[in-house]
Amino acid sequence: MDGNARDEDKLENEFNNEAEGEHDDANKNKERGGELEMSVEQMFEGRQVPSWRNQLTMRALGVSFVLSVLFSFIVMKLNLTTGIIPSLNVSAGLLGFFFVKTWTKLLQKSGLLRQPFTRQENTVIQTCVVASSGIAFSGGFGSYLFGMSERIAKQSGDDGGFKNPSLGWIIGFLFVVSFLGLFSVVPLRKIMIIDFKLTYPSGTATAHLINSFHTPQGAKLAKKQVKTLGKFFSFSFLWGFFQWFFTSGEDCGFASFPTFGLEAYENRFYFDFSSTYVGVGMICPYIINISVLLGGILSWGLMWPLIEKREGDWYPAGLSPSNMHGIQGYKVFIAIAMILGDGLYNFVKVLIKTLTGLFYQFRGRQTLPIANQQSPDASDKLSYDDQRRTELFLKDRIPTWFSVAGYVTIASISTIVLPHIFHQLKWYYVLVIYIFAPTLAFCNAYGAGLTDWSLASTYGKLAIFTIGAWAGQNGGVLAGLIACGVMMNIVSTASDLMQDFKTGYLTLTSPRSMFVSQVIGTAMGCIVSPCVFWLFYKAFDDLGLPESRYPAPFATVYRNMSILGVQGFSSLPRECLMLCYGFFGAAILINSTKDMLGKKWGAFVPLPMAMAIPFYLGSYFAIDMCVGSLILFVWQKLNREKADAFSAAVASGLICGDGIWTLPSSILALFGVQPPICMKFLSRGANVRVDNFLTT
Repeated sequence: MDGNARDEDKLENEFNNEAEGEHDDANKNKERGGELEMSVEQMFEGRQVPSWRNQLTMRALGVSFVLSVLFSFIVMKLNLTTGIIPSLNVSAGLLGFFFVKTWTKLLQKSGLLRQPFTRQENTVIQTCVVASSGIAFSGGFGSYLFGMSERIAKQSGDDGGFKNPSLGWIIGFLFVVSFLGLFSVVPLRKIMIIDFKLTYPSGTATAHLINSFHTPQGAKLAKKQVKTLGKFFSFSFLWGFFQWFFTSGEDCGFASFPTFGLEAYENRFYFDFSSTYVGVGMICPYIINISVLLGGILSWGLMWPLIEKREGDWYPAGLSPSNMHGIQGYKVFIAIAMILGDGLYNFVKVLIKTLTGLFYQFRGRQTLPIANQQSPDASDKLSYDDQRRTELFLKDRIPTWFSVAGYVTIASISTIVLPHIFHQLKWYYVLVIYIFAPTLAFCNAYGAGLTDWSLASTYGKLAIFTIGAWAGQNGGVLAGLIACGVMMNIVSTASDLMQDFKTGYLTLTSPRSMFVSQVIGTAMGCIVSPCVFWLFYKAFDDLGLPESRYPAPFATVYRNMSILGVQGFSSLPRECLMLCYGFFGAAILINSTKDMLGKKWGAFVPLPMAMAIPFYLGSYFAIDMCVGSLILFVWQKLNREKADAFSAAVASGLICGDGIWTLPSSILALFGVQPPICMKFLSRGANVRVDNFLTT
């Protein structure tokens, strides 16, 4: 789920609590004739800010590469299982700080340290890692790109063509589409960050986190957090290794344990002992976890059993469970209807906020709907920080001609290359996308600054329907999916870059070093992410199948969106269209109700997008996530201060350990090494056979 930086906010609150404590101490000192409280930049005033070239150190890039591989595995696993991806900025910042700090301490003790570790270098690492691992999401390995494969096409019952994954064309495709978003918004950095003073909540929270690491109090807390992360990383890795021993066949191991009984297990209600999704549940807000569980109960507990009773009436009897003209069609298309309804509502909402904000801004009024906007009579402390930050932010300019030339050059190369990789995508489709892309990238970056929501996937869906309908039956399905990828990469990297510029502004990191680290991180991602996906693809022959450990649900969803755009409603099973209308409208109604109730009561209204995910997958991961929420809830009740400080580290350890275990397990599977034991629990059919045997 893009967007909400709740995990960063928890650590930010910890930093703010420390700052409040320091503020109280300062007031006491003031009463005793001591010094006044210092602002953030006054605390760092005695430290020299390195030049932009010195911020890009080899050790920073080396650590970035290692962490990029780590986080690419984690994001890829999440992509191919449920598609729910929490923000991992805290983990990236924390691990980057830990690795470089450890290295510099060793060099300092040996007398070989030439350059101390600075917050600017920490920001460069953060930017590079997030840019690289972001390609694992925007590259479409669990959505549009894998949706082009023959495996997904067969599941969808579609003869609209396919293109099976290959390492060569995937890397080439990513290199020609992933850099355009960076060049499209660079000329607007001063307007967005300084003139409009957009908050970019995730970028701001990350900056506070990095600033706190480099204060004495923050360094102590970070050291404790890293130890906690390491403990739970080890536990999660060893737990994954232990579970592997019992999974030598289908439906084997702890993940197939019928926790709530066989009837519930057959309807995807069970706890699968996944430490990854327990950790995800600790990071995601409570309402997301509850929404996913409610969606699972509504679909697998109520709707699908009722629709299955209509077999032979609403759809032909005897179809395979994966046939899109049977029950599978209802699961996929109703989920699509909710996702589109949610996406359309939020697209319109953010667009209205964007246009309203721009209108007031250009009218010269200071009523821009931005959270925590400072009044003109700001304190001396704030004005000093702002002056210092603005001075350094404007010092290392990136020429506008460079941005325009870069965009035009890459767009020209891409327009020529893409039709050679995908013959269904005509050059004029690509040209039209690139003409409108900068405007959409600006809207997405501006909207993310106001709301912290990146609507990259919504813009991608818009491209699916537009280009798919334009191309028609002549390769329209693949053309729509490719257009989705082009658009998603542009608008996603644009908003990510602007978030990073905000982080750099608040940590006195040069825009040039931020841009270069983003380019390097993107280039890393264009190589690392395809290689990680290729390992999964080759190691697991059932990748993408509904009953697989890695079902890649959004690949099927995106493929069927493209089919819908080309074929229209004729591709839907009977009565499915009316149900889709109902759930599309329900998604809009739920969102509007949530907004009308305000923050206090609207926080209890479920999210349609989250509710739609288990429609296709089931509720097993929702139960894992709710267990994570329960752990966090109890922990906060027992010791809120400690929970706020260390919950993100615990969750990150659980996610990272299990995520890294996929590397050795994939390699073992690739070389045909099978687990020694199949721990299998009795199914309903096995129970019947046992009962018959005992009675006879």
